[in-house]
Amino acid sequence: MLDTAAYVPRLRAQFRETIKPALREEFGYTNDMQIPRLDKIVLNIGCGAEAVRDSKKAKSAQEDLSTIAGQKAVITKAKNSIAGFRVREGMPMGAKVTLRGDRMYDFLDRLITIAMPRIRDFRGVPGNSFDGRGNYAMGIKEHIVFPEIEYDKVDEVWGLDVIIATTAQTDAEARALLKHFNMPFNS
Repeated sequence: MLDTAAYVPRLRAQFRETIKPALREEFGYTNDMQIPRLDKIVLNIGCGAEAVRDSKKAKSAQEDLSTIAGQKAVITKAKNSIAGFRVREGMPMGAKVTLRGDRMYDFLDRLITIAMPRIRDFRGVPGNSFDGRGNYAMGIKEHIVFPEIEYDKVDEVWGLDVIIATTAQTDAEARALLKHFNMPFNS
């Protein structure tokens, strides 16, 4: 039985022991609070036109996202009505979940070490997907690369957005932080 009180995710321990001192030396920080760290990871599945035709698709996406994240996802609803797409305000359109703390570190570990190597024709993630304030966004074309998803029970393959929010002030600091976590940038 795993004692949850003593459990520390591998990447959180790595951050404390090796990444923090490396970033302090690399950028010359004088205070521990200046050192960038992970703030949260937001996962999002948008169902799009499938959700308009079948309202159960958003529920299916929510269940798959909850399985991947290890935390209950919420269904996202349309904010506006769009007649051309037959979308009404309040219609379920997808699912999202925000991870913080230990679950965030566990997810990032699984993403980098297990899921990314399983992506077909994977050559690394783009290094230019930062927003200017130290946050990184990427997309995964198939959610079935995660080992928690049983391929035989999947009724639809969803795309997945992963947004990694950091406390870094610049993209260079955020890139250095993610590089220390072994994020496989292709450039």
